[in-house]
This record gives sequence, structure tokens and C-alpha cells, in this order.
Amino acid sequence: MKKKAAALVLCLLLVVQLAAPPVRSAGSVYFTAAGNEILPLNDSTMPFWSNGYLYVASSIFTGQVNRSLGVAYLPSSVSNPDLWILYGGGRSLMFDLKQNFVRDTEGNISFLAAIRRGNEVFVPASLVADFFQLEYSVTPLSVSTVTEANYGALVWLRRGDFNLSEKEFVAAATSQIAMRYEQYLREKAQGTDTQPPDSPQRPVTVENKSIYLCLEGGETTASLLDVLDEQGAQAAFFCSQDFLDRHGDLLRRMTVTGHAVGFLVDAADPERTVAEQLEAANAALEGATMGKSRLVKIRNGDERTAREAGDLGFSCFVPDLDRSGNGLRDGAQAEALLRQVSARRGDVRVWLADGVAAAGLREFLSAARRAEDRCLALTETVL
Repeated sequence: MKKKAAALVLCLLLVVQLAAPPVRSAGSVYFTAAGNEILPLNDSTMPFWSNGYLYVASSIFTGQVNRSLGVAYLPSSVSNPDLWILYGGGRSLMFDLKQNFVRDTEGNISFLAAIRRGNEVFVPASLVADFFQLEYSVTPLSVSTVTEANYGALVWLRRGDFNLSEKEFVAAATSQIAMRYEQYLREKAQGTDTQPPDSPQRPVTVENKSIYLCLEGGETTASLLDVLDEQGAQAAFFCSQDFLDRHGDLLRRMTVTGHAVGFLVDAADPERTVAEQLEAANAALEGATMGKSRLVKIRNGDERTAREAGDLGFSCFVPDLDRSGNGLRDGAQAEALLRQVSARRGDVRVWLADGVAAAGLREFLSAARRAEDRCLALTETVL
């Protein structure tokens, strides 16, 4: 009965208007919807108006929003902390936060720049919608409880073939809006307002073991990414020059979904030095993702080559557990790996090379999750 009473208290008075939306003021609440989903409501990612343009948080273009809209974001990298990218359908919008302009993949430049607020970067909704051929609307709402009333709007992004009108969508989403608003008020009352998620490549501190799976980019990479995404896990992919040159689509997917990209170089290469290989690798990665990496695994190397790479600003990966000769292709190998990982104290960096199959990876990730371990993307800060 208490839940029913709460739902009745949180009745929403939704008024659909065709007039221009009001500028957001103190106390106003702006909801965000993408496709058929009302996103979590919090002050740190709430849309706002600036100079007549509506801005939305770039961090919403992840997970389900990425899948429903076909647009994803690449957070800033260590090598270029002022560049944020929205990517979809083979096209990109590149927001330069330092120079205050945006450039697209056709070379066009606009000064309708992104805006940084705290840890969040906001992008203009109209520019994003036009470039990626999305529809967006701003529907004014009145949201009330028995104790207070708030005015604001529903910012709705969707594909052009979405089959509901604004009025129909607002009517269908009433219960979702009520749920998000109730959660928002509860978190504000408790002082735990939701903050935007950290960059997915930044490992969080957890009480349980962190496992850094490190794999070699190859022919099975797409299927491995499917499993990792399905299980909500991340990994690091060390890629050869051939892979970097041929698989820009997979590199972009890795970056968008929170995986780390590193380089696989060979100190015994008779034609190019390690420094030349690293330069070529970063050039290929930058061409595909507009970002660079400092992670490297050197084959046939020694302390001297590792020192040379370090002098160039790279972090050389040395595993805590080398499973490259054992493989991870089935349930038995997954169980063996989990036993080895569990026997070690603290976090573990595991080198699997190219001996991984989707079935074995799925078994291992499921077992690790049951053990409350976390599989994260390796970064140079972990080495």
C-alpha cells in the first residue's frame, strides 16, 4: 500500500505545449530521453540552454543510447585531454575544448562549441541531431508532487523512423518520468545525487580483485568484443601494425566501449626499430580514432628496448600471469585460469595473446562475476 500511495503522490501533470521552451531557471527539471527510454535524472548531466542553444551531456551516448541512436562518444585521451568525439555511421564530430570549435570528418568547422561543466562535457543537441540525422524535440512539462512543483521539459532524441509523436511519447513515458523524478528527489534529499560516470577506461577502486585481461587483436576480436559487451567487462587489446591498418572499425568500437588499445611490436624486426614501429602504430590509431596510446608489449625485447620505449613515453606491459601458451577456449581452461587468478593476492594482469575463443571468454567472465571479481581495461596508470 505504501508503494501505491507513493505512486499516487507522485502524479505528474504533463502539459504538452508547442510554444518555445522556457530558458532553464533555478528549480526547473529537464529530463532526457533517447529512443524509447527516459534516462536517469541528475543535476550533473541535466540539459541546459546557452546562447539560445540546448546542450546535452556527451556521456549519455553510451550503452543502450549508443545502440538505439547509433551514436557513441570517445572521451578525451591522455595524449589529448581537450578533444572529445561523437562517432556514428563512419562519421565523426570532433569537439576541441581548448580552441572552442568543432570539426567534422568532411573538414567543416563550426564555432558552436562544446561546454565543460565540472567533469561533464555538454554538446549542442541541434548540431548533433543534424549531423547524425536524428530527430530531437523539447517538450515543456509541469512535474508536481504534493509538496512542490517543478517546471521544465523533456528533451527527446530519436531516429527519424521512430513511430510516435511527441504527445504520444510523453503519454507513454509518464510512468518512466515519474520513476526518474521520484529517484531524483530521493537522491537529492539524501545528498547522493547521481554523478556522471567516470571514463570507462579509468579502473575504479573496488574491494574485490581487479583482473586486467590482455589479448592480441586478431581475426576473433569482433566476437570477443561481443562477449565482453554482453558481460559488461573490459579488456586490453594489443594490436600489430597490420591490425591497426586494416581494422579501424574495431579500433573505434574498442575505444567507444571502454576497452584499452595497446601496440604489439617486435624488437627483432630487421626493417624498423621499435621507435619507428611505435610511431607508425600511433599514426594508424590516431587516423582511426583521433586518439593515441602509450601501452606497448614488446616481443623479443630486453631491458634496453623497454628502456628505449619508456624514454619515448610508452609504458611496457609485463604480465603477472602469462597464459599465452595455455589458451582460453573452453570451460575447463576458464576454470583453470580462474583458479590461478584466485590464488594470487591483489590485482592480476593476465596475458592471453591470441589463444582466446568466445566460448572460453564467456565462461571465464561469468565465473569471475560470480566471484565478484572485476575485469577492467588496462591503462598505463596500472602498469
